[in-house]
Amino acid sequence: MPKIIYGTAWKKDRTADLVYAALKAGFRAIDTACQPKHYREDLVGVGVQRALADGLSRDDLYLQTKFTSVDGQDRTQPLPYDDTAPVATQVAQSVARSLSNLGVEALDAVLLHSPLRTRAATLEAYAALEAERAAGRVGRLGVSNVGADELRWLLGRVSVNVVQNRWYEGNGWDWEVYDLCRSEGIEYQAFWTLTGSPGLLASRPVRALAARQGCTPQQVVYRLCQLWNITPLCGTTNEAHMREALEVEGLFGDEPEVAVLYKAMRGET
Repeated sequence: MPKIIYGTAWKKDRTADLVYAALKAGFRAIDTACQPKHYREDLVGVGVQRALADGLSRDDLYLQTKFTSVDGQDRTQPLPYDDTAPVATQVAQSVARSLSNLGVEALDAVLLHSPLRTRAATLEAYAALEAERAAGRVGRLGVSNVGADELRWLLGRVSVNVVQNRWYEGNGWDWEVYDLCRSEGIEYQAFWTLTGSPGLLASRPVRALAARQGCTPQQVVYRLCQLWNITPLCGTTNEAHMREALEVEGLFGDEPEVAVLYKAMRGET
């Protein structure tokens, strides 16, 4: 699993060119969703296919998408499934649309974009994803935008491989969900990693570490995530920033201030 993922939300008509640029820069994991409201998954597929035509191997590429329930869709746009059908059918149709959009035979991961309106509906959707995995069309399964109580309940009933949540100042860094993922062997993916963390980026420890390592505060935050077993999403539209994001893995290791900052962010002294 790559240690950083290129996120494709809100790229609109630029999506294909940006996905292609990200793959050419060295990203090997792409995150999208079958949700026209915020994603152009069809154009993600165009960018992916251009890169594959240039020689990128499908085996080296991690493609992750999401099933978005009706509540998360924009009904003024064509839906990727029949919204009058049972939830299980909606999931199957969404996965089929994602496979078609991306031009591949199997997806490396599909997540619920969020828990559904009821727990019964959430379980129905997840069971449908499990059926897609059993059929070989999907690899890993997971859930996004989930709270600790809901995740704990879900873990008592299904196997979760991935959680993707906001990891930012506004939710106190989501440590409860993070800890649950760590204890259960679940990959924790973070979005809003930079946009939602202006205080962290401007903090004295992060800026001091950036100065000493000769990198940017943004690179420090991405590297901290990796050291703490968090896989960050990077959604930059700047090709220089793409390259910078990919360079973070070799920047620094467990420097003393890394542990100090970790404890401070958790409110530990």
